[in-house]
Amino acid sequence: MPSVARVALLGYGLAGSAFHAPLIAAASGLRLAAIVTRNEERRARALRDHPEASVLETVEEVWSKADEFDLVVVAAPNRAHVPLAGGSVEAGLPVIVDKPLAPSAAEGRALVEQARRREIMLTVFQNRRWDGDYLTLRSLLEREALGKVFRFESRFERWRPEPAAGWRERPGAEEAGGLLFDLGSHLVDQAIQLFGSVERVHAELDIRRPGAEVDDDVFLALEHASGVRSHLWMSAVTAQKGPRLRVLGERAAYVKHGLDVQEEALRAGRSPAEPGWGEEPPEHWGRIGVDGDLREVPTKPGSYAAFYDAVVESLRGDAPPPVDPSDAVEVLEVLEAARDTA
Repeated sequence: MPSVARVALLGYGLAGSAFHAPLIAAASGLRLAAIVTRNEERRARALRDHPEASVLETVEEVWSKADEFDLVVVAAPNRAHVPLAGGSVEAGLPVIVDKPLAPSAAEGRALVEQARRREIMLTVFQNRRWDGDYLTLRSLLEREALGKVFRFESRFERWRPEPAAGWRERPGAEEAGGLLFDLGSHLVDQAIQLFGSVERVHAELDIRRPGAEVDDDVFLALEHASGVRSHLWMSAVTAQKGPRLRVLGERAAYVKHGLDVQEEALRAGRSPAEPGWGEEPPEHWGRIGVDGDLREVPTKPGSYAAFYDAVVESLRGDAPPPVDPSDAVEVLEVLEAARDTA
């Protein structure tokens, strides 16, 4: 790999423009060399936002000039993840795939095997592993500050009572739309990373909004092999939101409200290179203890940029990929079990 890896970004919708492009631009050791999109409005925006990058119409232009790139980032709709990632692997290019890795566990498993067979780096953008609240909870668990944990509650709740346009609202398993595969990819991944493999799944998948065709109100109950039970909520119809995290242990509980600040900052056009990135104001910190005896826990700064820093290390051969793609397959197995159960 050269001293600065040349990146081809496939897709310039929300994921490509607001998440991946700013993180790539802020990463030491990466250069955004090309953006692929056919959409005229997005092409114009990409040229304005990143004049140093070539704007291409087709992914074949990347694959045919694979020696001009060192990394491909797939930020296209979910249905395109496997063909775009698979084609990039066949071209000999390391790949980052936005979550979920694939519309099904079988397709994800085949893609992972393809990359292993070709000895090509494949990783998945499970950026919520670098949320400040997740990092804070992980630290508390490592210090056994709660004692033995028996219940983990986690929520991504929103108030969006009108269905939006776009592929996320399209029905069909091949689209991998709806909240189960969208937000569920994050919540299930966090639960597994914290508490281990899942043995049993109960799911409630509902369509609440008039005119909606995909699940927009979801509850999952997971039983981990460790004995911990995870209760996960994701909803577009939550007029009043519950705590982002509530973790119950034998000695104490940890309760945290409010989402990580990075997504809002990225959507607003801010850069991860700014001072104070990912820092949360004290009024949003969680609290640990027992009712009547609570103390605030400063939220660790979130850092999605750390994912890309780890990718650079992996490309240089100094570390494994930041997210093992087999982890993403395990998440897909749980999501499929939830869909089948519901």
